[in-house]
Amino acid sequence: MSAENNTLVITKNEMFQTFKKILLKHGLEEKKAETCADIFTINSLDGIYTHGVNRFPRFIKYLQGGFVKPDAEPSLVSKFGAIEQWDGNLGPGPLNAIHATERAMSLAAENGIGCVGLANTNHWMRGGTYGWQAAKAGFVFIGWTNTIANMPAWGATDAKLGNNPLVMALPFENEAIVLDMAMSQYSFGAMELAAMKGEKLSVIGGYDVEGNLTDDPNAILKSWRSMPVGYWKGAGLSLLLDILSAVLSGGLSTHEISKEEVEYRLSQVYIAIDVKKLGNHSAITAAVERIIEDYHQSNPISEEKKITFPGERVLNTREKNTASGIPVLKNVWEEILSL
Repeated sequence: MSAENNTLVITKNEMFQTFKKILLKHGLEEKKAETCADIFTINSLDGIYTHGVNRFPRFIKYLQGGFVKPDAEPSLVSKFGAIEQWDGNLGPGPLNAIHATERAMSLAAENGIGCVGLANTNHWMRGGTYGWQAAKAGFVFIGWTNTIANMPAWGATDAKLGNNPLVMALPFENEAIVLDMAMSQYSFGAMELAAMKGEKLSVIGGYDVEGNLTDDPNAILKSWRSMPVGYWKGAGLSLLLDILSAVLSGGLSTHEISKEEVEYRLSQVYIAIDVKKLGNHSAITAAVERIIEDYHQSNPISEEKKITFPGERVLNTREKNTASGIPVLKNVWEEILSL
């Protein structure tokens, strides 16, 4: 443990085994416990601690509260051509998300494109997980989820919008290009992590209770006034993602989810495209490589700044944490062990 930042270093295997043991204790059968434990571990290994190790205690509390049903399975509601609607039946969000991504890929393999709307599900944790899942299997992926209201409409002071994360991914070399972004400048997980570390945000992230712009995560978490990316554009995109998630899944919208005591019964959309069905398939790999090569030739603002494509830093963090262990805040790990 470092006395300076109060951090432990946990190996990948120790984290996985700890998560699995706790999940089994709280009602997940063996295979489900292993899959969920693997997702939380890989998210942490990749440096997405906010939706990995730091989020794990909340997931357990939702299991304890009955908001996540450990033995629930998704069920097909309707199907037409390349479109399916499923009910998540309040099962574990990551397991429902893996199933929906697999169904979208199966539909895409058959039809060229597949779209799955998933209603009545739970937090999918790191949305990029499913972008990686599809892209590594050779598919283009577009997916999003709505959330509880946690962001104001542009020009408003009260939260009516969710920060509704959006994921876009495609295969690249032996890995993938994966964009995973919330509609707020910072996800609430990122702000919670900064607050736990006593750090400021690197740029303005929202407003305090007096309406002043601030980089203080505690002030934003208190005011519930996060800043939408692109100002009014991000707010508008958030609204449309919420509408489409509710329409395409047949599930609840943000304003309906926000009537609940916690964030659950979410609506999500998963779209996969089989690029092998495209007429220009043989030229796609070279075209993407040329785009990234040109992108990497950007002139950085400083010698220390490296220009990376979405998902590239994840690969670097994964390599580092695999070799050196996963950094975990001591109080977070102690809370996990108490579960």
